Amino acid sequence: MPKKRFQINTSCPQCGCSAVSHLSEEEIKERFGDVPNVEMECGECMLQYATPMEEACPEWDEACKLKE
Repeated sequence: MPKKRFQINTSCPQCGCSAVSHLSEEEIKERFGDVPNVEMECGECMLQYATPMEEACPEWDEACKLKE
């Protein structure tokens, strides 16, 4: 059975460029940990910004119960 993949969808607040990542639970924990905000870097303008995980990936937010 294939591993569940979560879609993380963000957009840069400066230029509006969007980014989509499809990561497994292990990859999310390794890359972001169990934090309420994800740190991203825009591939176009190189701005570093934070996005709330509940907006970037509501499915993951629900799975790891960040709201509790």
